[in-house]
Amino acid sequence: MRQAYRLDSLPIYVFATLDAKLRDLRAQGVDIIKLDIGSPDGPPPDFILTALARSVAEPGHHGYAGYFGTPKLRQAMVDYYDSRFGVQLSVTDEVLPLIGSKEGIANMALAWLDAGDVALVSDPGYPTYRMSTHMVGAQVYDMPLMERNGFLPDLDSIPPDIAQKARLMWLNYPNNPTGAVAPMSFFEKAVDFCRRNDVLLCHDAPYADVCFDGYRAPSILSIPGAKDIAVEFNSLSKSHNMAGWRVGMVVGNKTAIKALARVKSNIDSGIFLAIQDATIAALTGEQGWIEKRNLEYQRRRDMLYDVLVNDWGVKVVKPQASLYLWPHVPEGYTSAEFTDKILLETGVSMTPGSAFGPHGEGFLRISVGQTTDRVATAADRLRKFKF
Repeated sequence: MRQAYRLDSLPIYVFATLDAKLRDLRAQGVDIIKLDIGSPDGPPPDFILTALARSVAEPGHHGYAGYFGTPKLRQAMVDYYDSRFGVQLSVTDEVLPLIGSKEGIANMALAWLDAGDVALVSDPGYPTYRMSTHMVGAQVYDMPLMERNGFLPDLDSIPPDIAQKARLMWLNYPNNPTGAVAPMSFFEKAVDFCRRNDVLLCHDAPYADVCFDGYRAPSILSIPGAKDIAVEFNSLSKSHNMAGWRVGMVVGNKTAIKALARVKSNIDSGIFLAIQDATIAALTGEQGWIEKRNLEYQRRRDMLYDVLVNDWGVKVVKPQASLYLWPHVPEGYTSAEFTDKILLETGVSMTPGSAFGPHGEGFLRISVGQTTDRVATAADRLRKFKF
């Protein structure tokens, strides 16, 4: 017996490997502070939990929930896009609830790419973009995110023959892992590029509501005509502290959404009704708590930024959004070597930039997704760390 050949080129997900290493260290008595994965450290507000509990208690809410979300859930998602971004969507065919945006991102490859097709993928980038492309037998063309370009891909450098073959492009701003943000002028250029080359533009925006210093991230669908060629993935994981609940959405181009819905209806059976009801509460309820939460993230960002700049003396851009800092690795180390050294000598776990693609080498990704007290403890340890 053997596994499918496609798995031969598929690496084990980086955080699964890291978790095994951390379990071994914890068994040895090491106090680990996880600044590696981008998971919010707190629960959602009580009003969301109350909505969940109320819906769970309904006897009729435990069967199959339908493939496409309830009309009320889709309406709540449409209303969120209108109030937050000024983007108007059709509730019938321009929004699709997802079991977390990750599954939608992975299934988009099944819906849109055939063997031999080309996907334009940011490097470094969220590993699922690359993984899903390979899993369907399509080809990845890397779009390097270079610091000199503000960690934006240089669309003008994509060769004409690649642009003509491409079927899909992945963008993600605010960006994971770099923390970069994109100006509207870049989004306009990306929409124009994809329209001219008949490419589906997939914009992944789970960090749009995790912003600092007064910055407010836009939606790529705010660009006039973007819905002609673009969809945007979003998630309540980061915005509403609901990472484990697995609920998100894709909005925009109706042809792409119809294709993805067809795939999903053959793979999953929809989102638990109680989670749908809690999501409606999350999107329609009081939103002021998000700003307060972000201010706490900002405090943590500033603690770590201070260590990186004033104690380590490494180069790092202070992010305006996302959960991450993206500092340079000191000379003499690979990113994996340096994160291993930090982990073994301080108990602070970070992610090597190489986990996000070849152009991530030379960087570290540091998350603010721990309590402020734990981040302060990590900062103290890192301040004393010698390399």
